[in-house]
Amino acid sequence: MGKLWFGGRIYTMVKENETVEAVYTDGGKIIETGLYIQLKEKFKGTIEEEINLNGGMMLPGLVDSHLHLIGYGESLLRLNLSSMNSKEKVLNAIKEKCSQTEKGKWIVAEGWNENNWIQPDLIHKSELDDISTDHPIVLKRVCRHALIVNSKALEVCGVDENTEAPFGGGIGRGTDGELSGLFQDHAQDLIVSHLPSVDEEYLKGALRLAIVDCYKYGITGVHTEDLFYYNGFNDTFKAIRESFNEMPLRAHLLVHHEVMDEMIQSGYFFKAGNEFVEFGAMKIFADGSLGGRTALLSRPYADTKETKGIAIHTEEELNELVRKARIFGMPVAIHAIGDEAFEMALKAIVACPPPEGTKDRLIHASILRPDIIEKLKDVPVVLDIQPVFVSSDGSWIRERLGDDKRYLPYAWKTLLKNGIKCAGGSDAPIEKLNPLYGIYAAVTRRSLEGNGESSNPTERLSMYEAIQLFTAGSALAAGNEKRFGYIEKGFAADFSIFDRDLFHVAEEEIVYVETLMTVIAEKVVYKKG
Repeated sequence: MGKLWFGGRIYTMVKENETVEAVYTDGGKIIETGLYIQLKEKFKGTIEEEINLNGGMMLPGLVDSHLHLIGYGESLLRLNLSSMNSKEKVLNAIKEKCSQTEKGKWIVAEGWNENNWIQPDLIHKSELDDISTDHPIVLKRVCRHALIVNSKALEVCGVDENTEAPFGGGIGRGTDGELSGLFQDHAQDLIVSHLPSVDEEYLKGALRLAIVDCYKYGITGVHTEDLFYYNGFNDTFKAIRESFNEMPLRAHLLVHHEVMDEMIQSGYFFKAGNEFVEFGAMKIFADGSLGGRTALLSRPYADTKETKGIAIHTEEELNELVRKARIFGMPVAIHAIGDEAFEMALKAIVACPPPEGTKDRLIHASILRPDIIEKLKDVPVVLDIQPVFVSSDGSWIRERLGDDKRYLPYAWKTLLKNGIKCAGGSDAPIEKLNPLYGIYAAVTRRSLEGNGESSNPTERLSMYEAIQLFTAGSALAAGNEKRFGYIEKGFAADFSIFDRDLFHVAEEEIVYVETLMTVIAEKVVYKKG
């Protein structure tokens, strides 16, 4: 028995402005679209329920092409520093947390971002020592490519002035060689490997919180990378699988290269899974973040001449990881923010192409150059971009890059004009989960507060192009372009239904549009009110 959806603006997204009056679904799939009266007559013996959209806007289910689902749930469980606009507020929050926590217990907080502070001076370990020498304290930067600790954490982790940074990582030091408490990229492992392990209930609790928010924001699917960070592959995958059995969400799991062997030994492979959970590409990091100056640029940072970022792997190591993925018949998903990191990743892919019928993905692609874009045209790759970055970074990106005309920051329109396929994600918890924030950023290139001028307005996307990032684009990145991304016969009955038509609201109103319903496999998993 099926359902008939009607009474709103139903955008198929097959063509720009293409709408249908009604959709008939059955068995979790779209059976037919067309006129309400005709569908009602044709399927009158099998319609179990008619669902009136009450003037709302229906889209194919929005899919976030890049986030960390457990990490996002953790950000809701832990002390969250992301909204704090000064070092003093962060330190006061840590002091209060320590006062409420038994001595000896770890204090782990998320999301500090000095670029949003009134004075962007980094916290020093001595400032954390002034708060507590009884609690090991770890403050993770919003990008998760850097963290700051106190002396107690250094002691527990066995790190001192004689500890050397591993390749692909950095350890902050003063002019006298004293540790500042800052650890970047691979050097974070010296700290993170000593954090208390988490149990299954913790993982499921974080997932439940994250999934509830996905529903609230109209998200029907996610491409998430979590399998490396929590108790190993098997425990994490078990928590994901069981959580999604209870709370359905389409999950495409990127597999960090360090748990690839565990995945294979457990009997899984690319695209293995079921209707809701499947394995995706091998995830590799090529560099860090712009905010922390660890994204790998081809020239030194304009505001910090002594560095041009960090390469997580040598070129040979990166090539070898790509070759390993091919042995197991897998595409790769490479994090590459800076232009030099991106070029390294592109060379590795060209030297060892993906299996026939698949596409690799390059994640973030924040800083490119015209010559790189030219090289991209003939490569089977999808760029997994996060439009909301341009809203968050717009106020300070020029400080990092200067006026170097070779760089093309967040050049989304240029990419699309050159026929390069793109998908849209949030990178939550690094950024806000709500996909409407990413859509707003793509079409306005302004801060989420609406302040200031557009950052390079020639790169603004149309509303159709922006929504496509989170529908057809995300489907293509996962190799699911024949299942998701459109409201069309045979596609999944996954819908995001909003209270206003995004094609007909003022730009400044986009972020205030609310979800009426979220539908996954024909099931209403969220309904406003």
